[in-house]
Amino acid sequence: MTLFDKLTRTAKENKQRIVLAEGAEPRTLHAANRLLEEGICHIILIGNPKQIKQMAIDLHLPHIEQATIVDPTDTEFTEKYAQLFFELRKSKGITIEDARKTVLNPLYLGCLLIKNGDADGQVSGALSTTGDVLRAAFQVIKPKKGISVVSGAFLMLLPEGSPYGTDGMLVFADCAVVPNPTAPELAQIAVSSAETARNIAGIDPKVAILSFSTKGSAKHEMVDKVIEATKIAHEMEPELALDGELQADAAIVPSVGKSKAPGSEIAGKANVLVFPSLEVGNITYKLVQRISGAQAIGPVLQGLAKPVNDLSRGCTPEDIYKTVIITCNQSINAQ
Repeated sequence: MTLFDKLTRTAKENKQRIVLAEGAEPRTLHAANRLLEEGICHIILIGNPKQIKQMAIDLHLPHIEQATIVDPTDTEFTEKYAQLFFELRKSKGITIEDARKTVLNPLYLGCLLIKNGDADGQVSGALSTTGDVLRAAFQVIKPKKGISVVSGAFLMLLPEGSPYGTDGMLVFADCAVVPNPTAPELAQIAVSSAETARNIAGIDPKVAILSFSTKGSAKHEMVDKVIEATKIAHEMEPELALDGELQADAAIVPSVGKSKAPGSEIAGKANVLVFPSLEVGNITYKLVQRISGAQAIGPVLQGLAKPVNDLSRGCTPEDIYKTVIITCNQSINAQ
């Protein structure tokens, strides 16, 4: 059984309510129709009900009729969410009139549905920038307790027979959100990535915080950041199997790990790789994906109190379908 077979089965057995904020977007509707047809989750579409229903007819998507459609211009429905947003943001100078305008934005309305307990997760980004998706999530959902930074992880499914990771699976982070994390932020990314490994990848995390140095082989302020991040991560989650600073080969190749870091329990065994900057992480996951033929699943946004996931604007219906399944599993495991 593949990873997605397992995730799909879990989602079906524990049906979640997932908001698709861009409800009148064709790729989104195709994905929603498939999710509903297969009984994977409950779908909430945000948009003009007449437009969505007509698109479903035109696109031959009969299962869309099972979705709940939320009209952001229905002020009778949205007023309680405007009041909620006002309460959340009044200390920032937001007025009730501002809040009523904000709920017209599907990204915010979807997050407010989640905040109010009327939905379990949200997927958007087919028409929206990552910044817009994250801004709504930060202002409404907010990060988990003890976490101040949201990051993006990729599940890297390596070609069959690969000796690296756990059963050919690695988690890479941060590859999507934080350009140059501080030591405390890097520690939080490591802890969040371990949670993603447990809850989504289904593996026992062995976390390596990477550098161009292994255990003092080089001296630089960038190495110091990784050393400090490792210390903070241990303080945050003392039982977590984590080590740093490790070079990439020392992290995943047993013979190199034994040679370069003989006292490390992680060296040569890591299945979660935390990169020192977004530049390194983003370049690495794309190179591994293209050169090795690995499947890169994500980004999975991690660190939020409730799951909100971002799509590429070039996404396919298959991408949306899989992201919804991941979001369901994040929600299930957060309960």
